Amino acid sequence: MNGAALGAVAIYCALNIAILFWISIAIGLIRRRNAILIGDGGDARLAKAMRGHANAIEMMPMTLIALALAALLGASPWLIHALGLALTIGRFLHALHFTRAGTPLWQRMAGFGLSAIALAGSAATAAILGILAI
Repeated sequence: MNGAALGAVAIYCALNIAILFWISIAIGLIRRRNAILIGDGGDARLAKAMRGHANAIEMMPMTLIALALAALLGASPWLIHALGLALTIGRFLHALHFTRAGTPLWQRMAGFGLSAIALAGSAATAAILGILAI
């Protein structure tokens, strides 16, 4: 086990939890402002923010689990940092697009691209190191 690599995973977990919390707060503020308790109430901005939150929930756990497994199986701390940074910057840009009005599409596209690279890289690293450990 590599303590530095696992420590890096812990940092990226905390940062991504903070991003999820930020999206949740943004959703709560829109709900309060428009008195919407359940669903999106037909509010396009709330629906957009909720979709951004759902997408983060879809991407973050899988990537972070694969990243943790890669760290436990001996991945380089530098690789963990590269993949963790890609995920975190990607999720930040993606969240920015989904929580703000009038944001440019490049934020969403870059956010997804970086997140996809992190997911694929983490999964591939965990799979390769897992096979080598057998």
